[in-house]
Amino acid sequence: MSRKKKPLPLLENVTIVDCAAEGKALARVNDMVVFVPFCVPGDVVDIQLRKKKHSYAEGEVVRFVKKSDVRQEPMCQHFGICGGCKWQILPYPEQLKMKQKQVEDQLRRIGKIELPEISPILGSKQTREYRNKLEFGCSNKKWRTREEFMSLSEEEIQNQEGAIGFHITGAFDKILPIEKCHLMHPLHNEIRNSIRDFAYSTGMTFFDLRNQHGLLRDIMIRNSNTEEWMVLVQFHFDEPGDEEKAMALMQHIADTFPQITSLLWVDNQKCNDTFGDLELNLYKGNDHIYELMEDLKFKVGPKSFYQTNTEQAYHLYDVARNFAQLTGKETVYDLYTGTGTIANFVARRASKVVGIEYVPEAIEDAKVNSHINGIENTLFYAGDMKDILTDDFIKQHGRPDVIITDPPRAGMHPDVVQTILRARPQRIVYVSCNPATQARDLASLDAAYRVERVQPVDMFPHTPHVENVVLLSIKNK
Repeated sequence: MSRKKKPLPLLENVTIVDCAAEGKALARVNDMVVFVPFCVPGDVVDIQLRKKKHSYAEGEVVRFVKKSDVRQEPMCQHFGICGGCKWQILPYPEQLKMKQKQVEDQLRRIGKIELPEISPILGSKQTREYRNKLEFGCSNKKWRTREEFMSLSEEEIQNQEGAIGFHITGAFDKILPIEKCHLMHPLHNEIRNSIRDFAYSTGMTFFDLRNQHGLLRDIMIRNSNTEEWMVLVQFHFDEPGDEEKAMALMQHIADTFPQITSLLWVDNQKCNDTFGDLELNLYKGNDHIYELMEDLKFKVGPKSFYQTNTEQAYHLYDVARNFAQLTGKETVYDLYTGTGTIANFVARRASKVVGIEYVPEAIEDAKVNSHINGIENTLFYAGDMKDILTDDFIKQHGRPDVIITDPPRAGMHPDVVQTILRARPQRIVYVSCNPATQARDLASLDAAYRVERVQPVDMFPHTPHVENVVLLSIKNK
């Protein structure tokens, strides 16, 4: 007979003392650290533990004894279920304080290197409707709250409608239906909800992620500061007639929203909803939109990476350009260049810029972006960074005076770090969306480089995410 697990305790009258990683809050009970979601410092709560280890535990709030004076009402009706904007109960100035603290803590605790005074974080002017891109999953399994579920009849449970929204953590095949999201221009809510209503009215099937069938699969919506809109709809054709149904939806979108300048679709038969390796179909308009930054124009395609907060991206890149201290004579390497945004942004102050990026389509966009802006001193290469950036590559293109690197959340591969150390640029400007992996890489670079400046930039209000820019200078010239 198996031994019954001992029930985990209920902790009463616990005071939340800090914010922690992933948007969770932190409390201390005796010698144990307890993590809970959807709280702010100063809340006094009862916590039901759900997981308990030797030195920490995780739980959920079952009662608010006293709400913090700092707490504010969430702006979103989906708060507490959707995990996207966990800090919207924290006033924006307090969010910035927490992000500043997060950067300082991670650089010092993980990096363990000498640091200058860290500059005050640059906040975002827009804290709502600041995103230029959102993706929504479609599922035949709609996530319901416990209260909603209990109110349904057996027949309603069996015949539930599909949902368009965000994936639920821990339930990969279920989608929380989103009625209104505040992160993008209101038109995106209209587009998404119109697609949903058309699908309901025509009996269109929604995708079943476990069994891999169903027609409507995923929606991506982008807009730009040139007032252009892009919509990409992913389908999964199962049966005869599915393409006809899909094209009826595309025509509905085109007729209802003439603002859309780039309307695309794809039949995705893969097990996941990534489309970087798939051929996309243009239904209406252009296969791209444009973003403006200073006097530069950037082409952004459906597969392109572009910072999702357009206005704040300018301030981020301006910090990086200022840190680079370019005089017009330097050879600059822009690692993880994406669509060449930073490369082209700094090119007029450099002698030559070499950009490297994994995604071939993004590199093609980077070349186009140089061409349409009359920039002739850039070169772009596609491939895995550790395979492209080699000693032979550097011999061929010249030793960089400045390296600007903006890697994904995982940071730089150790081979890339070692190649940079051998190249010995005078300055490295490290742009990161994850200060923890940035701190790890800074520790690896510490043998040859000192950190001169640190500038956090908030790109994502109401979330715990933060960008950070670090300037490193070579120690022994």
